[in-house]
Order: sequence, then C-alpha cells, then structure tokens
Amino acid sequence: QVQLAESGGGSVQAGGSARLSCLVSGYTYKMYCMGWFRQAPWMEREALAAINIRGYITYADSVEGRFTISRDDVENTLYLQMDSLKPEDSGMYYCAADERFLGCHVAPDLEATLDDWGQGTQVTVSS
Repeated sequence: QVQLAESGGGSVQAGGSARLSCLVSGYTYKMYCMGWFRQAPWMEREALAAINIRGYITYADSVEGRFTISRDDVENTLYLQMDSLKPEDSGMYYCAADERFLGCHVAPDLEATLDDWGQGTQVTVSS
C-alpha cells in the first residue's frame, strides 16, 4: 500500500523560508506525477506545484518564483522549498502522487487526478 508522509511544517516569520518533504513508501517504482497542494481555512484545496517523472514542472501563479518543487527518486522523496513566505501562504500542505501516465500540471482537475495523498503538514506564516 502506497503511503505518503509530509514533514517540515511549522511556524515561520513572513519573508522567511521553509522546506517541506514528502516521503513515498510502499511502491517499488517511480511515481509518474507528484505535486503539492495547500488548503487554507475555509478555502478549497489548491494545487501549488507539480512535477512529472521527466522533470517537467509547473507552478500556480501565487507561488511562481517563490516556491521550488523537486524530487529525489532514489530517496523516494518530494520536496517543496518555500521562500519569501507571506501570511497568505499559511495553511495545510499536502503532497500527492500517482504512478499512472497522465496529465501532470497545475490545473483545477489535478487534485481529482492524483490517487495517493499524505495527511498534510501545517505551515503558519506570521507577519
């Protein structure tokens, strides 16, 4: 059974940085598509960044230029480097992945496309 486990959340000052990790276990092969999502209180979950097995990356406009997604397929880990954090970046951050060959880019339907999800890690950015 595939399991995803996020880590690295916490509290950070505005303008600071944080790095999230997502360890994938229970799957022998490489995940085709991996992504990060965020859900703020009383808001819908939104896709922030996605990366496919070939390294093709897309970002949401809200994080473009500030966040960097990367993956280490040897360590089976997905990362999200977050710089220049803003209070509006606060929320629960989730990683998600799918082994199937499918469209892998930030879009409204990406959430429904990915099958495997972590439990989330909270990030709070204070001003």
